[in-house]
Amino acid sequence: MPRFYPNAVTLACGEADLAEQRTAIEILAQSNLPGRWAVKDSFNTLDLSRRGFDVLFEASWIRSLMPIDGPSSDIVWQREAEGKALLPFGDPNFALFTGRRGFAIVAGGMLYRSEGVVGLTNVVAEAADSVAVWRTLSLLAAKTFPRLPLVGYESGAELQAALDAGFEIGDPLRVWVKSSE
Repeated sequence: MPRFYPNAVTLACGEADLAEQRTAIEILAQSNLPGRWAVKDSFNTLDLSRRGFDVLFEASWIRSLMPIDGPSSDIVWQREAEGKALLPFGDPNFALFTGRRGFAIVAGGMLYRSEGVVGLTNVVAEAADSVAVWRTLSLLAAKTFPRLPLVGYESGAELQAALDAGFEIGDPLRVWVKSSE
């Protein structure tokens, strides 16, 4: 998996799904994955503490159905078409936006369209710009992938900035982490 991404993500939360997820996690645990690895519990329904995992962080899902104009900033935005990172720049469902002041990148975020929504991830902003950055990314998502709800998850100050920018808070989630023995 790419650095900072979980090795497994839950996509359903029924009892049969939970049993299958626990089995898959046990298989991964026995596969001798090197270093630390993680599971994103999208529904906050797994308790992996007895399997040697620790909570890396807790967050909440967020969504925005309508982009909201708000305070603008002097940040100039552009969609990146290429980069050094192994990202799917050629995929029409993917967009990486960076915000610059002069020549310095000071903000950014990634969008990915899938299953009737647009996922917003890896939002980067200085605290003073955070609300404006969330609002701008919301507008860029609406222009890039029209008529689709925007979703993501955040915690702490980033969650508060998203809420201040007009996002709605949703259900909790948890990311578990385990170090190899």
